[in-house]
Amino acid sequence: MRAWAGDPDAAPRDVRALAVRYTLQLLAERAEGNTLEVRVPPFGAVQCIEGPRHTRGTPPNVVEMDAATWLELATNRLAWSDGIETGRIHASGQRADLSGELPILSP
Repeated sequence: MRAWAGDPDAAPRDVRALAVRYTLQLLAERAEGNTLEVRVPPFGAVQCIEGPRHTRGTPPNVVEMDAATWLELATNRLAWSDGIETGRIHASGQRADLSGELPILSP
């Protein structure tokens, strides 16, 4: 995370990938469950948030964004509402809201 935070725009792909996977894992541990799928292609995806379990096909509750957006959310550099308003976050489903779980880390 330090390598990414030092210069987010210049961080190599492998650093971004590791930072995304690490913060997604922290989210999954903090918000255990299978109601919401959080996708950060091509680096990773996790299921989280307690509630009805999803097992097949496209999940009814999905949040998807690019790596830069996810890392900014995870480190409190971007507010959930701003990400939604600007279209950087694509959220579908009634339970597709991570605002109560963010940030994952302090900047």
